Amino acid sequence: MAHLAEVSSLTDELITLITSISQSDPKFNVYRESSLRSLRHHSNLRTNQFDVEDQLNGWEERFRVQGRDGLADALHTRLEALQAQSDKWTPDILHFLLELADQPTQKTRLIDLELLKEPDIELGHRLTWDEIANEDDWAKDRALWKSIDYGDSSDDGDFDEAKSETSTDSVSTLLSSTDKYQRTIDDLIIDQSGEDELLKVVGSQAWRHTDPPLDQNGRPKKTPISDIQVFREALFMLGGHPTSLFNEDCNPILNYQLSNVSWDSFKALITTYAEWGRTLRPLRVLSTAKQQVSLLQVFQDAITEQLILFDRQLSDIQARYVAVKQDVVVSLTGILAELGDSFSTLSALSTLVIQLDEQRNVYPFKYLELLFEAAGTAQAAGNDVVYTSLGKIFFDCFQVYLRPMRLWMEDGELADDDKTFFIFQTPTKVPLKDIWSGQFKLRQTQNGALHAPKFLHPSTKRIFTTGKSVNVLKHLGRYENAKKQWTGREPILDFATACSSDELGLSPFEELFNEAFGRWIRSKHHATSATLRQVLFDSCNLSRALDSLQHIYFGADLSALDSFASPLFRHLDTLSPSWRDRFTLTEIAQEAFSRYADSYRLSAHVDPRGVVHSGITSRSSVRVSLPAIRLTYRLNWPVQLILSETSIAGYQSIFTFLLQLRRGTSTLQKQWVARSSISADHLVRNYGFYCLVRSKLLWFCNTLSTYLTSLVLVPSIIAMKENLRNALDVDDMIQVHSTFASNVIEECCLGAKLKPLRDCILDVLDLVIRLEDTHRAEVAKEREELQEISRLSVNSSPMKPGASRPRKRTGDDDDMAEVDSDMEDVFHRSGFEPEKAYGETLRSIDSDFEKHLRFLSGGLRGVARATRGPAAGRWDILAEMLEVGINEAGSQRVY
Repeated sequence: MAHLAEVSSLTDELITLITSISQSDPKFNVYRESSLRSLRHHSNLRTNQFDVEDQLNGWEERFRVQGRDGLADALHTRLEALQAQSDKWTPDILHFLLELADQPTQKTRLIDLELLKEPDIELGHRLTWDEIANEDDWAKDRALWKSIDYGDSSDDGDFDEAKSETSTDSVSTLLSSTDKYQRTIDDLIIDQSGEDELLKVVGSQAWRHTDPPLDQNGRPKKTPISDIQVFREALFMLGGHPTSLFNEDCNPILNYQLSNVSWDSFKALITTYAEWGRTLRPLRVLSTAKQQVSLLQVFQDAITEQLILFDRQLSDIQARYVAVKQDVVVSLTGILAELGDSFSTLSALSTLVIQLDEQRNVYPFKYLELLFEAAGTAQAAGNDVVYTSLGKIFFDCFQVYLRPMRLWMEDGELADDDKTFFIFQTPTKVPLKDIWSGQFKLRQTQNGALHAPKFLHPSTKRIFTTGKSVNVLKHLGRYENAKKQWTGREPILDFATACSSDELGLSPFEELFNEAFGRWIRSKHHATSATLRQVLFDSCNLSRALDSLQHIYFGADLSALDSFASPLFRHLDTLSPSWRDRFTLTEIAQEAFSRYADSYRLSAHVDPRGVVHSGITSRSSVRVSLPAIRLTYRLNWPVQLILSETSIAGYQSIFTFLLQLRRGTSTLQKQWVARSSISADHLVRNYGFYCLVRSKLLWFCNTLSTYLTSLVLVPSIIAMKENLRNALDVDDMIQVHSTFASNVIEECCLGAKLKPLRDCILDVLDLVIRLEDTHRAEVAKEREELQEISRLSVNSSPMKPGASRPRKRTGDDDDMAEVDSDMEDVFHRSGFEPEKAYGETLRSIDSDFEKHLRFLSGGLRGVARATRGPAAGRWDILAEMLEVGINEAGSQRVY
């Protein structure tokens, strides 16, 4: 909005200056809307600075060719002075002036430059010749300027009244400075002294226009030419100029033959020159093409610079034969050898350009990949000249590609409409918690590959992470302070620094570049990532959030977990619908975990899919009700960058598993019925077997709980916290926590491939509820019978009912009585009737437990052998722990 307001105000000011109309005029709004519409749809690209520089150099050369050396020198001097004071708008200003230029060679006057100079400060009045003449009466003495005859004659009649040469010269000194530039008739006289030289030049070029000689049969023969003529034509062709010996495609015209040389030798020699010319032709075509992308402009400038060096070498060779200072030999093969080093670099560039032309829809950075590969190939081939030249060109062009990368890594910003960079910003706004993973994306090609040079692929992750870290710091308000602390200097990234080290001189070019570029990235990545990591731990309370999650979901404090689970299990056992009420659950959870978490962040609810079952079904199995209970702990958005929703879902799975295990343990512990309260004969006979089965199940629950806490959760949590502290950046922190969550899920037997084993564990926990329900049902049945017998005895007794005194109950007896009363009520309402006799049910439960235990132990062994990783070792240990309780023949039971 601020940008639009600024554009609107500047547009109003521009319209007022140009049209001179008031803003109240109706036409003003028409002009304003038209201007804003034009600016809004403005699609002009940035001025090509290299094209502007070439045009200015071309004007300087044109001034010298047309004899305006003074004007050329003035332009050259001012361009050099401008380089020290140029800014980003300089190319646009110069381009604007070039567009305004109107025949500068003919219409420009050097005297106009004097108007640009600041006038000298005059300290006082300056004396002029007119004032001296008036003061000394020179103006009145006309005879002062007359000619004097110094001859011997004293004849006054011979006195010449005409003006002398001296007086003429004196008068000319009074003319204005503009008269000096007036042409006289002497300036129109043409000197004919060079006519003989002109005839010699015409004669030397006559071979171009003469008809070829004929042989005896009347067929045309080859026109003989001299070495110097072939030499001149070849050099001009290599320089990109039209010649008579080669056509426009640099193919030799076979109508000529070198004197005193066989046709085959001449043809081979001229063909070699033609191949060189065809090699240089794509480079000269590219150097004159107009490029709009800055990345291609710098490549074009690099090729133009190489061509200029080659043309300068051609000019030096020509100068040796034009201004001959000593005897020289014209050797066409020697010229090829002399130009070999320069041509080898141009040949490599030409091959690269041809490869680019052959590919369709090539990306602008494709030539960087080809340059990188060509430099490595030249180094491997031992061609130091080509390797050095291509390496320098690569680093020069790569500097332009570094500009958006530097802007991203230092300021977290992306250039507008930059389609060459491999990072882009999504057009839609995302929540702050998703800014790390959803606001910025890596650009990909149509094939799904990363839209970046191949040699940058190993480093794109750190580049991407650094810019995102800067954006997070900006949202946290810590960027400006952090930027002041980043005092490290950016390493120099050029060919001399990267590839001229004595220690790494023999290393491949790829390794040299990776080492230099790695230093450049580390200078920006390390400081940014370390700052953000410190802010997350110190200011955003990441450590406290982790501790809160571990107490809530992992039961780090068992008393807190029991404070939440006990009321929940009581509601389930009494068939109370309160366990489905999210407000009741939230209140219980906040009270239970208030010491370890912010209560206002914690809430609880029941998944609607878990309330479709009846209360009896919900209490009779750990599979039905407990998985539907969800705890939600709202984290602040910086912490959510590290703890993803997928990881929190894993936390919830572990919490559900621990809650199911706690359900089995509490059922065995809280519903214990002492033998002294049992009087029925069949209960007394089966009491020992009941205690045996109960101890087996209790041992299983305790063993599994020990494994989860001591071998899985505690060591993994300690390692995870240490790895988070040592992580390089946020991506590594996310990876550390995600790896921790996935590993814990697997080690807790909650992974997808361990689903049969997890179902077996839940079957054992359901056996716990089945055992206690069966035993409670029998105890309740016995009590009913005893009460009925007691009632009948009282009615038949002669004593009055009020004579008996009730036994005084203790607090524990009251609690037990309350539990018994509630459970008896549940059994009455549920109509629970065992399918088998009490003893048969106990033996069935014991048999099922033995079967499940063997399946668990064998399954864990098999999965551990078939799996690699830390989880396999943990499963093997759990299998050993469970094998202790297996009842094998000839072995002793351990419970």
